[in-house]
Amino acid sequence: MKLLRVLVPAAAAVVAMACSPSSSVVGENVVVAEQAISSCVAGVRPNTGLALERVFPGVSFTSPVAMLQAPGNVTRFHVVEKVGLVKLVASDGSSVTTFADLRSRVNASPNEAGLLGMAFHPKFTTNGFVYLSYTKHSATSPADLRSVIARARSNDGGKTLDLSTLTELFTLDQPYSNHNGGHIAFGPDGKLYAGFGDGGSGGDPNGNGQNPNVLLGKMLRIDVDGAAPYAIPSTNPFANGGGRPEIYALGLRNTWRFSFDRVSGDLWAGDVGQNQWEEVDKIVLGGNYGWNTREGNHCYATSCGSSAGLVSPVAEYSHADGISITGGFVYRGSAIPSLVGKYLYGDFGSGKIWSLDTSLAAPTPVLALSSGKSIASFAEDAAGEIYVLDYATGQIHRLYATVASNGIPAKLSQTGCFLASDPSIPGPALVPYDVNAPLWSDGADKARWMSIPAGRTIRVLADGDWELPVGSVVAKAFSLDGTLVETRLFVRHTDGGWAGYTYEWNDAQTDATLRETGVTKVVGTQSWTIPSRAQCMTCHTAAAGNTLGLETAQLNRTITYPDGTTANQLTKLDAAGAFSAFAPLPASPRPALPRPTDLSVAVGPRARAYLHANCSNCHRPGGPGRGAADLRFSDALADTHACNQAPELGIFGVPNAKLLAPGQPSQSVISLRMHATDATRMPALGSVLVDANGTALIDQWIGSLTSSSCF
Repeated sequence: MKLLRVLVPAAAAVVAMACSPSSSVVGENVVVAEQAISSCVAGVRPNTGLALERVFPGVSFTSPVAMLQAPGNVTRFHVVEKVGLVKLVASDGSSVTTFADLRSRVNASPNEAGLLGMAFHPKFTTNGFVYLSYTKHSATSPADLRSVIARARSNDGGKTLDLSTLTELFTLDQPYSNHNGGHIAFGPDGKLYAGFGDGGSGGDPNGNGQNPNVLLGKMLRIDVDGAAPYAIPSTNPFANGGGRPEIYALGLRNTWRFSFDRVSGDLWAGDVGQNQWEEVDKIVLGGNYGWNTREGNHCYATSCGSSAGLVSPVAEYSHADGISITGGFVYRGSAIPSLVGKYLYGDFGSGKIWSLDTSLAAPTPVLALSSGKSIASFAEDAAGEIYVLDYATGQIHRLYATVASNGIPAKLSQTGCFLASDPSIPGPALVPYDVNAPLWSDGADKARWMSIPAGRTIRVLADGDWELPVGSVVAKAFSLDGTLVETRLFVRHTDGGWAGYTYEWNDAQTDATLRETGVTKVVGTQSWTIPSRAQCMTCHTAAAGNTLGLETAQLNRTITYPDGTTANQLTKLDAAGAFSAFAPLPASPRPALPRPTDLSVAVGPRARAYLHANCSNCHRPGGPGRGAADLRFSDALADTHACNQAPELGIFGVPNAKLLAPGQPSQSVISLRMHATDATRMPALGSVLVDANGTALIDQWIGSLTSSSCF
């Protein structure tokens, strides 16, 4: 039976991390063997001829959201951090100083709030003006949030910003804590452009996107060199009435990053979608981009109404390829000739980067690179070269040309991770492991393994997550009623980034074939969705440690190994030298997540463990989950930003709904999303069936809470 061969392999599993070329027994009968990286999946990431290289080695930033160079100075970059700092870093990374500290002025607590944009005046070299876009506290806003565009002067050519000169030019109260937009940039006309989201929540409940009398859901254009605090350009569509005069374009949901083509002057933007579609727009004067009646090219509301007068997106992609678009730049550099004239954009969740040929009337998106990064922003230097800002790690990378490669084998039997003669059996590079609180996968049976290259070790981080070294592979096989459906490999490539690869098993159960895209199929009587490569990266976030289940509290349990020995996984791995000496496992007692099915444990810890395993990979600081909820097990309930908190993305028609309403599962969005089977479902990926036991556990826990539980 194939399922048994997966769960109880015939070949002895090993940990590939020893230095001796011959097998030996170490510690508690742990078999250790030399294993080259190349024998279990190629170490070089497949690419389309483009790659990323880290700049500023050894320098990381805190939640970077923008990077730019001052006019006339190519020796340094200004890096904008969401928390309210602007760092000045030398182009070679040799020095980092503080250009501006606005932390006392900025409210960066909500997930999408903070210091969000910065722009140098085109005549900065003579006037020293710098413009900043940020959110601050507001007593008149239901969300305690007000968007601000302010100006200050640098008196030393861009080394520091004199905050005593800070003047607020523009303010806008935000009704909710999300969709703040906040990007600003000067256009070729010398005017300042600013993008603001629709005000937040979900679905634009106030209809701001189509309302010309409000500034939310719009692209604005103002003249900062005219009357104080600013003048209205005479060609703005409502300059003479009929709407707010600052509006340049409308019908936008949340334009997260826009830029001007330095050759054509065209304005390109990425507009973040709701539940299904992300879009690329070329923003034109007076254009209406359709939100909230349309999401991309598709009806959002029950009835789209007429599309007359609406501007269609230049390109779109579904949530099979990502979850949140990040607008980029039209490439005008010289280092990558094949990209000249192409608009580059990416996705925050999946890390994919695409290009669009701007010379074509209807360009087709081309996948340029699967980066594995949490792309918060792109940046362009004075020479037109492109950079990627990784929000999760704080690292900055430059795009460069390389030789195209396809380093991942087409068949599971060719990877070296499983036996070539029978790829249902793990090869000698894989060691099995299990977790205390598993992710719900529509009732599938799962077997898990990991492989660590010889001579390298696992680093245990402060929060208990494990950082696996370059060359590591994590494998997981999924079976339904004894039939192998798919085997997933999660690989840390030689560039340091992670990527996921899914192999779909054939009907004969003799081998599995690499899938480039996702697919939904029927297995027996059950519908099963194999995720796309992008969807793998959407869940395996850097903020959550990439590998998700590999953390101390998850693996602190006893299992029976294929050689018949029974041992605690941490003890066994530790005895084999799997962990680096400079970051060892925590001292005893080591933390352990309770098993959600263990009825001897109180309902609260079991429910929190379930949420940790199923939700916290996205819903934590730096994760792609929208809103401020932090569902990690280590947080006190009061620190989850969920208990008695209003939801940001819709209330399911439930009056006074909360993310978690103590004592009331039917008013708790966490429960409602777990019960949903449509686009509002959580987890959003990897599952279409409701976990009856899991939802019952969460509902029982919520029902047991009182308002005092939140404090």
